Amino acid sequence: MSLNAKPEISTFDLLALDQAYVWHPFTNMQQWAEGAQVMIDRAERFELIDTDGNRYLDAFSSLWCNVHGHRVPEIDRAVIDQLGKVAHTTLLGLANKPAAQLAAKLIEIAPKSGGPPLSKVFYSDSGATATEIAFKLAAQYFYNLKRPSKREFVSFTGAYHGDTTGAMSVGRMPQFNRAFEPLLFHTHVVAPCLSQGSCDARQSGDGKRSCDSLLVVENIFKDRAAHIAAPCVEPMVQGAGGMLVQPPCFLRGLRTLCDQYDVLLIADEVATGFARTGKMFACEHARITPDLLCIGKGLTGGYMPLAATLATQKIFDAFLGEPHEGKTFFHGHTFTGNPLACAAALASIDLMQQRDTVAHVNSIAKTIAPRLEKIRSMSGVSAVRQLGVMIGIDLGPFDAIDRVAFHTCRRMWKKGVMIRNLGDTIILMPPPMMPVELVLRVIDVIEEEIGAIGKTQSHQSPALGNATQIGDAW
Repeated sequence: MSLNAKPEISTFDLLALDQAYVWHPFTNMQQWAEGAQVMIDRAERFELIDTDGNRYLDAFSSLWCNVHGHRVPEIDRAVIDQLGKVAHTTLLGLANKPAAQLAAKLIEIAPKSGGPPLSKVFYSDSGATATEIAFKLAAQYFYNLKRPSKREFVSFTGAYHGDTTGAMSVGRMPQFNRAFEPLLFHTHVVAPCLSQGSCDARQSGDGKRSCDSLLVVENIFKDRAAHIAAPCVEPMVQGAGGMLVQPPCFLRGLRTLCDQYDVLLIADEVATGFARTGKMFACEHARITPDLLCIGKGLTGGYMPLAATLATQKIFDAFLGEPHEGKTFFHGHTFTGNPLACAAALASIDLMQQRDTVAHVNSIAKTIAPRLEKIRSMSGVSAVRQLGVMIGIDLGPFDAIDRVAFHTCRRMWKKGVMIRNLGDTIILMPPPMMPVELVLRVIDVIEEEIGAIGKTQSHQSPALGNATQIGDAW
């Protein structure tokens, strides 16, 4: 051993450092300190490896962002090559090559039907900032058009758009937001259409077919059109709500209403983008283009923090003017358009196109659908929802204090499958490029552990916990 080499730190000591200094997100820290923890050290392809050498299939895509697996040679090379040039330079008043190239690529692959095309890219660093930017753009768009009263938003029950103040205001997850209610601005909250088939449509007074959710939205628009800036929707799947699936006609109807009442449409594709639903973007299922499209998570293949808000030319043009006119969008982040992250994103998107990731996701979805039907019929399962590789398996009904889904997922960890829960919902979201045989291995373990629920429910160890009910989803 070299005289300058540092001794290897044991897992015990690393966990002691973590417990002494790290505050984990969405985590009950009292139970984290008392419970069993995993210290990740490295990864190989679709496996995470802890400091004791245990391997886990990454069946939740490292919180829904990994696309191609870990240590992808092509993305590694892109980042290393960029490191040899410049790691970071501001986008405030300067440009950089990867950011410009990535913006062009994002506009190329963005949804193209059912609305004016998206043509501009505003970078940020997380899904929450992407949605926050969209809300501010929508409000200032109308302000710049001398219509400052249009600053209200429509949100949907069970929606999640991030944890910044605006994102919490428009995302309606009471268990996350309860302590911050006095800080949040008012929104009009509507129950979304969650039929997994076509809409339960009925004739409205003007002869158009519409679901109840759209009728409620239309009534809000009729009453408050002079004040509504935009609704924000997670297209096709409400992720943090428990993988709640919408029919495409709901999105089409929402697009139509926004056009009719001169309201912008914001689509939050932070979780649904980059092939996870079986389309490059979930809006394509409904053949619509939003006015503002928020993306993140899988944008860099899960490598680096990067997000973007895509806008139409109409929105961009409303911000043009002389400095004294005050139309500038005064918003930005230190690492906006970071060259390293943009280089990773370009490499990831190139790989998705070369390997036809969308087709691969559809192949996985078709292969596992019969297995999910089998799980749906198992004792202890109340519902199963799937779109592409976004899957929610509802357990129960069980008493929330028993945290059955949480403990079921932790038993899967012991069998080498890293998977998470949202309350009583087991969330399966493998990386879009995970080989089918590995996804089937994950399904095998899910079946085994759901089948064991009745035998183990009364023998759970509270020491395994690391968060409270829905909070331990993350």
